[in-house]
Amino acid sequence: MAVRQTRSLQCVVKAVGRYPEEAYQFVREALDYAVEQVHGPPSPAVRRIGKYMAVHQIDLAELYEQLDEGRVDPRVRAAIEAAGGVEKLNRHVSGQELCWAVRDLALEHWGLLATQVLRNWNITSTLDFGHIVFALIQHDFMQRQPDDQLDDFDRVYDFEEAITGSFRVGEQHPETPSF
Repeated sequence: MAVRQTRSLQCVVKAVGRYPEEAYQFVREALDYAVEQVHGPPSPAVRRIGKYMAVHQIDLAELYEQLDEGRVDPRVRAAIEAAGGVEKLNRHVSGQELCWAVRDLALEHWGLLATQVLRNWNITSTLDFGHIVFALIQHDFMQRQPDDQLDDFDRVYDFEEAITGSFRVGEQHPETPSF
């Protein structure tokens, strides 16, 4: 949902000094991809609530607090009810789910070149995705759940095998005739 950005992405890149801006942008794109894979597309009500939160610069925790205190606009309360309740607003994905989404999206974008593209960005393991995510969290580009930790990204899969192992060069589909 809405996150207050206190710095530019270039500031994050400079502060961390390990990954280029494109790596951060790609992980953010993969997060959207993962959320859609895990939770499906957002309903119109969820999109309206997200816009409300962005305009008012509040996060999900602050929205929950406002609900508990009865300080939420009736239209927002109606949108929350239309979304299926406040629990439907949390579209969190785990570190493992995000790692698999990064893999899938990288394969979609670059195919067999995915490993090389990621390596050019200094990404060689799933833990690198975690470092990127936690840098984005630290600089207010993303939010975390209380139980999220960097170790959630450690050794989710063997990087080389998960990316390059998806392709079998020279294998023929069983229904493809050979000539």
